[in-house]
Amino acid sequence: MFTSLINLFYPRICAACDGFLLQDEKVICTRCRHEIPQTHHYLNPNNEAFSKFYGKIPVEFALAMFYFHKMGRVQEMIHKLKYKGHEEIGTAIGFWFGEELKQFEPIKDISCIVPVPLHPRKLKERGYNQVSSFGKALSESLNVPFDESILIRNFYTKTQTKKNLLGRTELAKNLFDISNDISLNGNHILLVDDVITTGSTLEICSRALLKIPNVKVSILCMAMSQ
Repeated sequence: MFTSLINLFYPRICAACDGFLLQDEKVICTRCRHEIPQTHHYLNPNNEAFSKFYGKIPVEFALAMFYFHKMGRVQEMIHKLKYKGHEEIGTAIGFWFGEELKQFEPIKDISCIVPVPLHPRKLKERGYNQVSSFGKALSESLNVPFDESILIRNFYTKTQTKKNLLGRTELAKNLFDISNDISLNGNHILLVDDVITTGSTLEICSRALLKIPNVKVSILCMAMSQ
C-alpha cells in the first residue's frame, strides 16, 4: 500500500519515452525495450563499430548496443544519464547488454572492464562518471572485475575545447594515460563508454592502454551515432 501511494504522487516513468512504468517494469518500459533500435553487433564481429577503428588501432572487437539518433529515445536516455543524475539508466542498460553478451564467445576472454575516465575536476562538478554504472552492471552480469583506476585523464576540457584538442595530434596523444601502479601484462581490457561518434576519444584511450605490455583492448559502448 505504501509503495502504491508513492507511485501515485511520484509516478515512475520510462527513461526512454517518459510514459508511466507498470508495476513489474524497471527504468525502461517493455514497449521501448522492443522498439529501441538495437545494433546486434555481437552477431557480426566485422560490424560498423569495429570498422571505426580498423586500420587505426588493433582492437580485438568493438560493439555498441543501440543506434543513437537525434531526438530519439536513446538520446533521451543518454542525456538523462549524463546530465540529470539518473545513474540507474546506465545500470539497466549494463544488465540488459550483459545478458545478451553471454552468448558472445570473445567476451569470455575479458580480464577487466575499464571506463573512459573524467578529469577529477569534471568528476567533482558532475558528481559521477556516467559510464561507471554501466560498467559496474556489466561487471556483475559478466563476472569480470571493474576498475576505474587504470586509465586517467590528464586535461580538463569543455565540450568545444575537447573538439579542438582532439584535432591537435600532439596534445590529443597525451589526453589520457595509464596509472603507474598497474600490473595488467597480457590481459584483455574491455574499454567502455556511452556513445561512439567519431571514435577519436576511444582511439586515444586505447592507445594509452596499449602501452601495457602484451595487452589486448576491446571496445563496448551503450550506443553509436548513425
